Amino acid sequence: MRRLRHQALYLVLRSLFAIGHTLPLRVTQALGASLSAAVHILAVTDRRRAAAHVQIAFPELKEEEGRRLVRRSARHLGHNLGEVVWLWGADPKEVEAVCSLSGAQHLTRALEAGRGAIIVTGHCGNWELLNARLGVAGFPMTVAVREVDDPRIDRLATALRARFGADVVPRGATAGRRLVAALARNRVDGLLIDQDIKDIPGVFVPFFGRPAWTPSGAATLALRLNCPVFPGFIHRLPDGRHHAEVHPALPEPTASEHDDRVQELTAAATAAIETQIRSHPEQWVWIHRRWKTRPADERGAS
Repeated sequence: MRRLRHQALYLVLRSLFAIGHTLPLRVTQALGASLSAAVHILAVTDRRRAAAHVQIAFPELKEEEGRRLVRRSARHLGHNLGEVVWLWGADPKEVEAVCSLSGAQHLTRALEAGRGAIIVTGHCGNWELLNARLGVAGFPMTVAVREVDDPRIDRLATALRARFGADVVPRGATAGRRLVAALARNRVDGLLIDQDIKDIPGVFVPFFGRPAWTPSGAATLALRLNCPVFPGFIHRLPDGRHHAEVHPALPEPTASEHDDRVQELTAAATAAIETQIRSHPEQWVWIHRRWKTRPADERGAS
C-alpha cells in the first residue's frame, strides 16, 4: 500500500511538473487548492490530528473555529503545491515579481564579515519559495533537507531547490561536515527546525507552552563557528503574492555552559517560529506531530 501511494504521488507530481510551466501561477494555485480539498476530506486521521494540535496551540478557539483553521491550512498547503509546480518553470524575474523581500541587509552585513550566516525557519508559508527568493537575491544558499522516502520524488525536490543556486545537503552522517564547510566558504546555511525528527541531535524547548523536541544543529553550528543566526520567514499575502523577511540576528546566549547555550539559542529560534505561526496560523503544517517525543518525566505523548 505504501509503495502504491508513493507511485501515485510520483505520477501526480510528474504530471503537474510537465504542464506547470505552461500555466499561469493563479491556475496552478487553484489546481493545488482543489487537490488539497479532496485530500482533506479523505484524510480523516490527519484532519483529526491537525485539529488536536490546533487545540494545543490555541485552546481559546471553539471547536468549529479550530476545524476552520485546519481547512484553511489544508488549502494553504494546496496553494504551496501549485506554487512549487509553477517554480519548476519560473525564471528569477518572475520569482522577484511574486515575492517581495525585506531584511536582506542583515545577511549582507553578515557575509561581509566573512564568517557565513545561518537562517533558521520553519514550515511556514511557502518555504520552498523562500529558498528560491533568497537565491534570486544573490545569497549563496546551502540548505539542509530531510530526504523524501521515494528517491524519485527526492530527486525532483533536489532539482527544484538547486534551480536557483542552492546546494542541497541531505540530513545524515555527513551533513554536519558539509554545513561547516559551507559556512567556511562564507555561504548561508538554511535549516528548518520546527519538526520532531528522530535520530538527529535535539533539545526540548518551549513551543506553544509545551516542551517540544527540536533540532539543535543550527545552534551548535553557530556557536562552534561564531556566526550569526537569523530567523527568516515567508508568508502569503491576501492578493496571492508573498513576502519574505530576514529578521535581525538572534542575541548571543547568556549561559556559560555549552549545552545550556545551545538550548538557549534553540529556544530563541523556536520562539521566533512560534511568533510567525501566531501571525499566520493557517500557513503552518498542523498535521505534523510536533509534540510526539516527550521528556522522560512525562507520559501521554501527543
